[in-house]
Amino acid sequence: MVDQFGTPPPPEPLFDPARFVEARPTEDPKPERVEIVETAIPLPLPGQLKSLDPEPAKKPALSPEGAIEAGRAGAVIEPSPEGFLNAVQVYPYTEGALYRLYASPGQVTDIALQPGETLVSVSAGDTVRWIVGDTASGSGSAARAHILVKPVAAGLQTNLMIATDRRTYHLDLESTPATYMAALSWRYPQDELAGLTARNANAAAQEAVPVERGLSLETLSFDYRITGDSPDWTPVRVFDDGRQVFIQMPAGVAASEMPPLFVLSSGGTAELVNYRVRGTYYIVDRLFTAAELRHGTKPQTVVRISKASAEPRSRWRRG
Repeated sequence: MVDQFGTPPPPEPLFDPARFVEARPTEDPKPERVEIVETAIPLPLPGQLKSLDPEPAKKPALSPEGAIEAGRAGAVIEPSPEGFLNAVQVYPYTEGALYRLYASPGQVTDIALQPGETLVSVSAGDTVRWIVGDTASGSGSAARAHILVKPVAAGLQTNLMIATDRRTYHLDLESTPATYMAALSWRYPQDELAGLTARNANAAAQEAVPVERGLSLETLSFDYRITGDSPDWTPVRVFDDGRQVFIQMPAGVAASEMPPLFVLSSGGTAELVNYRVRGTYYIVDRLFTAAELRHGTKPQTVVRISKASAEPRSRWRRG
């Protein structure tokens, strides 16, 4: 094949595949997106809800004391076998809930707050027959406040309010002769949801970042030839900026399908180099004379990338 002036293209450089060495991939920290599924909550609208009983029985009006007791009973969250992580009862935090804590004379129960949460104040209804103290564990962002409670006798009941820089906890304390909770803590669904939302936003921002900052069109060289087999993952283009080589893969190729890279240095010797995958690009940390993307064993699929201006150094044999 010749160009419009009748000049044939330069011959493809010949290389010995045994002289290629596999490049070492390094990873850019890249958060992965997660799918957030919100549970649909039906909202009653006027005219949509019909009474099943044409004359529903009227409930007797509750006294203020009865209403308070009914509301308090409905807000209490009891420990459950599924909520234990080893000896720690982990409650899901809900604002306004009343968490049950069972204690026993001679035993200390540890109430652990969220790491990084700052304790502001602790108030107990009965400070005579209940001993309440606080301590801390960890340091820096892992610092964690702990409230320690211990009753002086069995059959006691009181309440505890814990105020922090993030939220308020309400607990219902009850002492028994022998049964007690060694420790309790909380998990925070709202914080977890906010963290996942922020992670998705970060992932989207990372995807929008260009392949490399500071690239100048004046310094880019596209003097590369792509030969060999033609699989679906054949590179779209190859170029360098004088320091690094950028190999652009097809947009539809998943990261798990990208083949390993083998390179031959600019001096014609096999060298181990680092490369990383960013989006659909391989970014090789140094220039090379030739490289191969290899997939499989027998038969092996090979796509060869070589400098179009490179001079032949040895005879290439397909083995």
